[in-house]
Amino acid sequence: MDYNNHRQFKDRLYAQLARLGKVLGNAHRLEILDLLGQGERSVDSLATEIGISIANASQHLKALQHAQLLESRKDGLFVYYRLADPAISKLTSALRGVAEERLAELEELVHEHFGDRANPEPVAMRDLLKRLRSRDLVILDTRPATEFANGHIAGAISVPIGDLRMRLRELPRNKEYVAYCRGPYCVYADRAVAILRQAHRKAHRLLEGFPEWNAAELPVETGLKPRRPAKAVRA
Repeated sequence: MDYNNHRQFKDRLYAQLARLGKVLGNAHRLEILDLLGQGERSVDSLATEIGISIANASQHLKALQHAQLLESRKDGLFVYYRLADPAISKLTSALRGVAEERLAELEELVHEHFGDRANPEPVAMRDLLKRLRSRDLVILDTRPATEFANGHIAGAISVPIGDLRMRLRELPRNKEYVAYCRGPYCVYADRAVAILRQAHRKAHRLLEGFPEWNAAELPVETGLKPRRPAKAVRA
């Protein structure tokens, strides 16, 4: 093997890997990837959710697309972006996992925002998968209905967190509930569990979120489903 040629190969190899490192070195771009893990979004929608200008959002999206992480389509005056591959969620998940292991500041930040999340104990994806078809279990997708329609855990019902209190009568007390949302740091599932337990329902949150479930190639459905898991009951 020619050492000089091999050295050139290594330099070019790591330069390509560094492209991803460079494009991921921005907080807004990481959040964009998390949001697109829920499904396709328009530039305007992403800009509004993140709290930045449309022009700024467009720049971040173009950088991510240039690194082959995103794909886009145009519909009239609007441009919609999506992850180039659901497995890209594994990239942000791996980054998060290393940060959780190595950065004490991250652990402090999460505890400060969420408090003690160990009680009730969260449910891991592998445990939920085992009980996916259980009649005693109801899986609640607490994200906005548009994200649910883009893709959700198979068998889940859509109960956006803002609607949960007024829909408690639809949720029987003799069921067990697992709530999930956008990912481990999404607050919707935590809020749902608190509301359900206050209303005397047995509830837990999913440890992970929909992007992790989808990236693991576990059962997923698209489109809207019936709103009620069972006949209406007394709250």
